[in-house]
Amino acid sequence: MQNHMIPAICLLSTLLVSCSSEKDPLRLETLANTSPKNIIYILSDDHRFDFMGFTGKVPWLETPNLDRLASEGAYFPNTYVTTSLCSPSRASILTGLYSHTHTVIDNAAPDPGNLTFFPQYLQEAGYQTSYFGKWHMGNHSDEPQPGFDHWESFRGQGVYYGPTLNINGERTTYSETTYITDVLTEHAVDWLDERDEEQPFFMYLSHKAVHSQFQPAERHQGFYQEEAIVYPPSFDTPNYGTPELPTASSDSEPLRGRDYYGERRIPDWVKQQRESWHGVDYMYHGDIDFEEFFQRYTETLMGIDDSVGAVLDYLDANGLAEDTLVIYMGDNGFSFGEHGLIDKRHFYEESAKVPLLVRWPSRLQGGATIESLVQNIDIAPTILEAADLRMPSHMQGASFIPLFSREEIPWRDRIFYEYYWEMDFPQTPTMFGIRTERYKYIRYHGVWDTNEFYDLQADPSEMQNLIDAPEHQERIAGFASEVYDWLETTGGMSIPLKNVVRPKFGDHRNQSVF
Repeated sequence: MQNHMIPAICLLSTLLVSCSSEKDPLRLETLANTSPKNIIYILSDDHRFDFMGFTGKVPWLETPNLDRLASEGAYFPNTYVTTSLCSPSRASILTGLYSHTHTVIDNAAPDPGNLTFFPQYLQEAGYQTSYFGKWHMGNHSDEPQPGFDHWESFRGQGVYYGPTLNINGERTTYSETTYITDVLTEHAVDWLDERDEEQPFFMYLSHKAVHSQFQPAERHQGFYQEEAIVYPPSFDTPNYGTPELPTASSDSEPLRGRDYYGERRIPDWVKQQRESWHGVDYMYHGDIDFEEFFQRYTETLMGIDDSVGAVLDYLDANGLAEDTLVIYMGDNGFSFGEHGLIDKRHFYEESAKVPLLVRWPSRLQGGATIESLVQNIDIAPTILEAADLRMPSHMQGASFIPLFSREEIPWRDRIFYEYYWEMDFPQTPTMFGIRTERYKYIRYHGVWDTNEFYDLQADPSEMQNLIDAPEHQERIAGFASEVYDWLETTGGMSIPLKNVVRPKFGDHRNQSVF
């Protein structure tokens, strides 16, 4: 079991070297097995893993281009982020490191200044590189970042309409009718069309959508307003200790969820968050109801699907599809009423699991579903291997290209998770977790509360907390030890606190609240 964890964990001494105050030299080592391939990485924001047409989660949701990407490539249904939050996840994608290693642990934590982003390796190896969209990693700046020949971004979370883009150091403000997803896609396709055809290329298209507050493109507004909202089985939980629970009827999933919680333990923080602005009872301070929230999200997602289609169409029309690796991913998931919660941050499935779709016709047979446990720290190693570059030794992820063969290869059989309490969002506590193919263990830090343990095979909705189950005590103790082994061997035993200026409590004007 321990051997399968090796690709995801490296020695503490190696990590201390890689994260020292002086930046490592770019260690470029060509694999010399294949010629470098073109690579496109498309990242969406807050897109949960199952909100795509082909998954059937939302019966009426149409995502023809994401469906096409899956049918022409591969779908990885067990892909997780190491921290379900914008900046930490984006830093892990760019560096191949866990949050406690790169230390961008929340949306206010700055870039420590000693990180090397994987596009820098590509650029050094002769790739022409470009970045389009949301950065929001280590700061709110739109300034050009290392590793990119062409740069277009906006400050912080940006806006859906009338954006201001920093294009290679010069800012341009667009009209109020200009939709951010469309303009980023247009500029990205233009860059592909104008690139130097003698060089391989890497393009990073990083969308604002579908981040709250959701705003669909004008052409999609109202598209799903007549559709029935999909409520999860755990929507009516927790029940706050109701002494007499009504009997659930056979067609009442939410009520059945409440029944389960009457018998099992649930953390107090979940009960409290249900009534906060990150819960279904008082979501976003009562500014929007759940039905409209759900509808806007699905309509905003349609713009992302259009963007993916435009990129695929360009590659197909210009003879580039066969040898271009295309990766689509979300930076974190999103809750829509599960456990009575909205938003992300926690380690429940809908928050930590993200979509991952890959197309590479010359290397990957279409229509594949690859069940292996993958994380965002694997993106950098995967892209470097596609570029015929060896992964630097300090990276903690692993290339998932060997999984394309669908043969038995050494691979991790568990993933780890971490989230650190934020002053601006105090509802969610610090937590660490482990997830295997069947079980999940969540351990809370700094609060007097119950931990959680789930058998995901029997309970995929995570509605029966088995933390006290006698038959699982040995397994739970083993998982607790593994969490600390992981933290100790990757330099994670100290919370990387940051001296940053934060808004006064209750003043949300300057916060990235959504």
